[in-house]
Amino acid sequence: METVVFPYGNETRILRVPKNRLKGVLRSSLHHYSPDKTQDQLVEEALAAPISSPPLHQLAKGKQKVVLIASDHTRPVPSKVIVPPMLREIRRGNPDAEITILIATGCHREMTRAELIGKFGADIVERERIEVHNCDTSPLISIGYMPSGGECIINRTAYDADLLVAEGFIEPHFFAGFSGGRKSVMPGIAGRLTVLANHCAEFIAHPNARTGIIEDNPIHYDMLWAAKKAGLAFIVNVVINERKEAVHAVAGDAEIAHLAGCEFLNSLCRTEAMPADIVVSSNGGYPLDQNIYQAIKGMTAAEATVKKDGVIIMLAKSEDGHGGENFYRQMSEEADIGKTLAAMLKRDRNETEPDQWQAQIFIRVLQKATVIYVSDAPDEMVRNLHMIPATDPEDALAKAEMIVGSSNADITAIPDGVAVIVA
Repeated sequence: METVVFPYGNETRILRVPKNRLKGVLRSSLHHYSPDKTQDQLVEEALAAPISSPPLHQLAKGKQKVVLIASDHTRPVPSKVIVPPMLREIRRGNPDAEITILIATGCHREMTRAELIGKFGADIVERERIEVHNCDTSPLISIGYMPSGGECIINRTAYDADLLVAEGFIEPHFFAGFSGGRKSVMPGIAGRLTVLANHCAEFIAHPNARTGIIEDNPIHYDMLWAAKKAGLAFIVNVVINERKEAVHAVAGDAEIAHLAGCEFLNSLCRTEAMPADIVVSSNGGYPLDQNIYQAIKGMTAAEATVKKDGVIIMLAKSEDGHGGENFYRQMSEEADIGKTLAAMLKRDRNETEPDQWQAQIFIRVLQKATVIYVSDAPDEMVRNLHMIPATDPEDALAKAEMIVGSSNADITAIPDGVAVIVA
């Protein structure tokens, strides 16, 4: 028997399968990558040798209002490692700078004080000015129209800054190609209407709006335009391992430094598909598997290698349930997901409904394979989302074998579906 361990919340789940049935385990090489420097050293060295940009302390000279865009609670960014040296560099250039840490929530809920302390540490929360972006209620400003034609509306605090910088991390992203870089601005600090226009059905359906692709990706191009127009001058982005530790860091120009980080990640995360009747995936554990909405990201890795009409077993704790009322309504109100998809594709980009993109991608996955869902979410909720609930990996595998009609079906395992680019 072969044993495969999957992250599940802050725990793990184990799947044991006969060796002759396991076609392969698709992992990012980050699992084996170990730099000879600490996280702090990696960030400090990146700051000392920025890519296509003057150092941050030079950029900060003479800049009074400085805004540092930081990630929210849904992203496992090691902010305690990144933010303090960025603050030091800014104050090295201008000790009197008025710094605001602007939390890029996108369209997510606002962070609690406890979450802020957990992410940045009590010292920063107590000492620094922190503003949490709200896509509906924050002061917003229109800065033009993106290549898509959608109006670009962003947080006014960021746009009014004398210097706009951002922290973040780079991982494969299931429709923007990669996270990080330009995403700090859009969707990070954008108004809801701007996010909806960018995430329209036409763009989500585009063949290049896929994991690991940014060239000719219309979603990426809109995001990059927004970041440049907003004046994002400098980024510090890291690549993290399975333990959420930084193993690589880039700093500098928001586009070029980000691209360098993407190239590094691509060299380690790209893995060849191993088509199988049954594919088992996860969302990498906490914090990315807190709800079903987020878990669709890990499903897309399985989608790339499962055989048509096969079965995807998805392990995601989902203690917060479905993760979005709009998403849940769109998926649960209509029994025929084909009708739901057809209605989405008829909508103009400026008529995009909240969370439509996630439902659209989910339907694409469901049209290729049956999804069996191992979670802490209520069984009825899972069924209403067109999936089959299971109590554990063994229960899920037994159900999968019944669906494919074979107790000897091939199995491919993806321990962390958000960490790989399956091609």
